[in-house]
Amino acid sequence: MSTDTELSDLDLAALVSSRICHDIISPVGAIANGLEVLDEDGDQDMRAHAMDLIRKSTAQASAKLQFARLAFGAAGSAGAEIDLTDAEKVARAVAQSDKHNVEWDGPAATVAKDKVKLLLNLVTLALAALPRGGALKISITGDSGAPSFEVQCRGEAARVPETFEKMLSGTAGLALDAHSVQPYYTLRMAKSAGMSLAARVEEGGVVLTASPVV
Repeated sequence: MSTDTELSDLDLAALVSSRICHDIISPVGAIANGLEVLDEDGDQDMRAHAMDLIRKSTAQASAKLQFARLAFGAAGSAGAEIDLTDAEKVARAVAQSDKHNVEWDGPAATVAKDKVKLLLNLVTLALAALPRGGALKISITGDSGAPSFEVQCRGEAARVPETFEKMLSGTAGLALDAHSVQPYYTLRMAKSAGMSLAARVEEGGVVLTASPVV
C-alpha cells in the first residue's frame, strides 16, 4: 500500500465534505421535485408518482446520511468501539439504495471505531468498483482487536477504481477532487488504523482487502 499524494488536513476536510454533499444532493433534489409536483399538479397519477419518488428518495437520503455518520463522522469519543451490527445495517442500506446486493459474513462483536470506519470506506470503494451494479460479499475475519476485511465485488464491468489503483502503486502528483478523494481518504484511514490495503482482479470481479500491518 502506498501513496505519494499529500493533502493538508483542511483540504482533506473540505474535499470529504464536498463528497458527502455530492452523495446527498441527488436524493434531496428528487424530494424537492416531488414536493413541487404535489404543490402544482392536480393529476392523481402524477401525485401518486411524486409521493413514490419522495418516499424512495427520503429512504435513500437517510441511508446515505446514516452511512456517512459512521464512515466519516466522530462516531463516539476517542478510543470508542462500534458494534459491527450497526456497520452491517448502514452498509446494507446504502448499498441496497443503489441497487447492489450485499452478503455480510462477520462476527457479532465490537471493533475499534477507526477500523470500522476503514471497513465502511472500503465498502464505498467497492460500490465504485461496480458502476453497473452487482453484488458485494463483505467478510470480517481474525481477532476483534486485529481484524482483516475482504470485500468481493461481482458484477458487469467490475474494475478497481482508477485513482485507487494508482495510489496503491504509489503514483505521485495526483490531482484530487471531491470524487477522487475517496481512495485517498481510505488510504489515510488504513494508515491510521495500522492496516494495509490491496486490490486484485479476479474472474467476474475484483477483491479489496485490508489487513493488519505486521
